[in-house]
Amino acid sequence: MTEIITGPNLSLLEILALLGAVTLVVARWLPPAARSRATIAAGADLLASAIALCVTGIRWPVLPVLAGAALAAPFAFVPLLRRRTGRRARWWLALPGSLACAGLITTGVVAAWAFPVPVFPSPSGGFAVGTRVLQWTDPLRPETFTTDPDDRRTVVVQLWYPAQAGPADAPRAPYLGRTEDEGRTVSEALAQGAGLPGFLLDGVPRARTHSVFDAPVARDAGRLPIVLFSPGSTGARTQNTAWAEELAGHGYVVAALDHPYDSAAVVLADGRTITTATVSSGDRDKDEELAAGWTAIRAADLGFALTRLTELDNGADPLAGHLDTGRVAATGHSLGGAAALQAVRQDHRFAAVIDLDGYPHGPASPALDRPALALTQAITPATDPRYLPRLTEVLERSTAPSYRLTIPGAAHLTFTDGPLYLPPVPSIVGSLGRTESPRVVAEATLAFLDTVLRGAATDLAGALPAYGELSVHRPDTARRSAAPAEGVVRPGIGFRSLPDRTGAANATRPPVCGCSVLPGSVRSGAGVRTARRAGAPRGHAAMQLRSNR
Repeated sequence: MTEIITGPNLSLLEILALLGAVTLVVARWLPPAARSRATIAAGADLLASAIALCVTGIRWPVLPVLAGAALAAPFAFVPLLRRRTGRRARWWLALPGSLACAGLITTGVVAAWAFPVPVFPSPSGGFAVGTRVLQWTDPLRPETFTTDPDDRRTVVVQLWYPAQAGPADAPRAPYLGRTEDEGRTVSEALAQGAGLPGFLLDGVPRARTHSVFDAPVARDAGRLPIVLFSPGSTGARTQNTAWAEELAGHGYVVAALDHPYDSAAVVLADGRTITTATVSSGDRDKDEELAAGWTAIRAADLGFALTRLTELDNGADPLAGHLDTGRVAATGHSLGGAAALQAVRQDHRFAAVIDLDGYPHGPASPALDRPALALTQAITPATDPRYLPRLTEVLERSTAPSYRLTIPGAAHLTFTDGPLYLPPVPSIVGSLGRTESPRVVAEATLAFLDTVLRGAATDLAGALPAYGELSVHRPDTARRSAAPAEGVVRPGIGFRSLPDRTGAANATRPPVCGCSVLPGSVRSGAGVRTARRAGAPRGHAAMQLRSNR
């Protein structure tokens, strides 16, 4: 009864309440013979569904529907009483009221469409998906966000992995946290970081993913390549759950990190909740310096997580013997993408890197020596003019093949779960739609990972243009090339001379930040963040739930 039905974005109980409300509004205008039965049936339906919703929990989009029904009730029931007393109903009074009721009900329906409970796409791979959450403390690194000299850096990591298929009614993992309460804590922090009231996202923690907590590892899984993921600044480890489940279904282990004091809200095993402490200064140079420091901390977190995964593989863990730590990719969104680039430069255990629309903060040296894929949103005049030249510089200096794929119709949050539960406004989540957005991002990254980690015989220069405009950077030319000639590959167009786009680079983002799942607002521990995050290229900020640059 509480399962969300795709299409109306409502549960069965909510649909029943909606039908009851609509019937009450219409009943006043039905022929006398049908009016009484329709009104009584609608009233009974509304009363029963409202009581059930109070028990299971009412989402805010349902409140205007119930308000419309309450307002319509007198117009529906009073004429029945007046008919019995011989009084004539005043239709001219009922008409404005009915229209007001209809407006309230419509408002609720539109709100449910704009802020739905996310429905995750089913993984297309051959494996079921299991998940688990781990917490690790690095005894060698002090926690630099606190003044306690004995405090050590702790990270929370969520794993998605190929699992044995379980019963169809096995409880699925909630979204954003281990429990719905934890998910509510995270969603409220994401909303607050974006400058939004928390109730707007009250449906997000109700979502269920396709993963099963602590499901047994698939018997025929073998040695599995690993994908480490860093979310955007003030984001959350779960912000790319649809992507992680798709990769796990295709035989990868995905390990996504929460970075305490940088992620929106991190709930630790002892019950403490750590919220964001990073904050933009408002000064461009200072913000770049801050973002470089935050990026370095995240890069170290990625390396530490890989060390712990290696220990799991060699221990008595259920994943022991399945974690192929010789085939590992570092990935990230926004500021997390910058951290992934830096981690791969510093730690040669990583075999590849994927940057999901992240400005490369920190030093450009040493040069990348691992294959790289950078996915970016469409470059517009609003894009920060420093973004594209900086990213191009990093890729051109690489001594390994690297690819920049610009996806038409994508926005900064297209590369997260944002399109599944945010209003479908192109400037916020792009114009690809709620189903196409996760598909395009997953397929493009899978093509790259299968090639560089599994040795698939895929010509990436020929395959990736199916998803957007591709620039190929060859290590043998020290400058942009798109084999065999210098240029870019566009979908369905092939090679063309490379236009000078340095002036149109990403003004949508400020290169100092990381965006989150909500748009780039920056908040300090107890305060409110600035309109955009340090490090989040301008234009990425506003609705990232936050834009994690």
